[in-house]
Amino acid sequence: MTELLSNYVAGRWQAGTGAGTPLFDPVLGTELVRVDATGLDLPEAFRFARETGGAALRSLTYRQRAGLLAAIVKVLQANRDSYYEIATANSGTVKNDSAVDIDGAIFTIGQYAKWGDALGDVRALRDGDAVKLGKEPVFQSQHLQVPTRGVALFINAFNFPSWGLWEKAAPALLSGVPVIVKPATATAWLTQRMVRDVVEAGVLPAGALSVICGSSTGLMDQLESFDVVSFTGSADTGAVIRSHSAVAQRSVRVNIEADSLNSALLLPDAAPGSDAFNLLVREVVREMTVKSGQKCTAIRRILVPATLYDAVAEAIGAKLAGITVGNPRNETVRMGSLVSRAQLNAVREGLDALKTQASVLHDGNAKALLDADPALAACIGPVLLGASDADGAQRVHDIEVFGPVATLLPYRNLDHAIALAHRGQGSLVTSLYGADEAALGQAAVQVAASHGRVHVITPDVAQAHTGHGNVMPMSLHGGPGRAGGGAELGGLRALEFYHRRSAVQASPAVLAQLGLPQT
Repeated sequence: MTELLSNYVAGRWQAGTGAGTPLFDPVLGTELVRVDATGLDLPEAFRFARETGGAALRSLTYRQRAGLLAAIVKVLQANRDSYYEIATANSGTVKNDSAVDIDGAIFTIGQYAKWGDALGDVRALRDGDAVKLGKEPVFQSQHLQVPTRGVALFINAFNFPSWGLWEKAAPALLSGVPVIVKPATATAWLTQRMVRDVVEAGVLPAGALSVICGSSTGLMDQLESFDVVSFTGSADTGAVIRSHSAVAQRSVRVNIEADSLNSALLLPDAAPGSDAFNLLVREVVREMTVKSGQKCTAIRRILVPATLYDAVAEAIGAKLAGITVGNPRNETVRMGSLVSRAQLNAVREGLDALKTQASVLHDGNAKALLDADPALAACIGPVLLGASDADGAQRVHDIEVFGPVATLLPYRNLDHAIALAHRGQGSLVTSLYGADEAALGQAAVQVAASHGRVHVITPDVAQAHTGHGNVMPMSLHGGPGRAGGGAELGGLRALEFYHRRSAVQASPAVLAQLGLPQT
């Protein structure tokens, strides 16, 4: 029988009392480890984190907590090779795709360590300047932000077991808030191993970081008024979380990142073979194939001038034809597998639904898999669809296929293109491609209302831009509407989720004693 991974709660490692749920290699089909949270004393786990972990973190200054993040970076870097092995085995990702998850996480923690160090040796943050409350400045109001006296519960998705943990944990720990992470079961191994390494290194106070692997049953029931919960996953589960009594009755703060039908938009000034044209083609192919399209920020809809529809389809198809799919251990493989056979079935079902309103322009499944048995492996080739009637293909604007699938859509003019981008009903990101800076700037403002991030790519940033789907800690991650309405990262603004805002009304002499930094 394979190893049963332990949970770390209440300051100690604890195994579940059940047989456990097996985690599999999605390419070979072999069982790797098992996870189980049956029998855990959840009230004790949350109480210990909230009281012991929270008190220890809040006793430190922002600079000291930044030092803890820097220490975490060193631990993760020292164990980096083992994380890559786990990612290949449990997520089916090629090395470059694993880097997005693992190295992206390490970079994000390091960035928050730098920002936190700059905040200095203080325990509260200034929120604006003091304002007088009468004619004379003898009695003033000063807003400040202090760490919430609760716990941060993370219920994470399967596609980023490393980055999904640390992009949330970095601002939480820097804020002085203890973390309990519940990773998605299918890929929980990497999250659990990283927590184990950090715990065993002893860099954090007891109770500052906990991990629960297995069922999420009962977790929301433990939340109290000053706790926060951050969820990444389906819109349906997000709706269940929002309706839970912890949120509805106890006002637990919630952040949700859900479905997102992100777009790439080629402006009318781009001609076939132009730099902007080629940049769109390259980015679409990258976003379709990185992590086999299992990214919440991946391009799902490609908006192009109707006159360029055929040329774009041909160019994308030609590049997709060179993508090799199969066992990520084979160095010639460019794209590995989905995380499970269940996910493979979900992608196939989604494809069938889209095909009722879109045609297949390129099907990467015509090629044989490399070093992988199609009867066992959760592999699927990239598929480019096309819908000549962009307005009538409603399913393309409604259904997100979480795999290497994107749909090409023609538009009449730029206003029509922007309207189509908004048809996603709220997305994490859209990217714009062109050389007309004025048109790009105006389009960026027009699409911003329904997108958390607008990524504008011109020929002069071809080698410098960070990528449509690459979430940087400096920029907002989240989106309105169907994307969940949440907001993560975005520099020190991310700390606001883990703080409580209050106004202190007092004399200038008293306000001077609050010890607030100029931020």
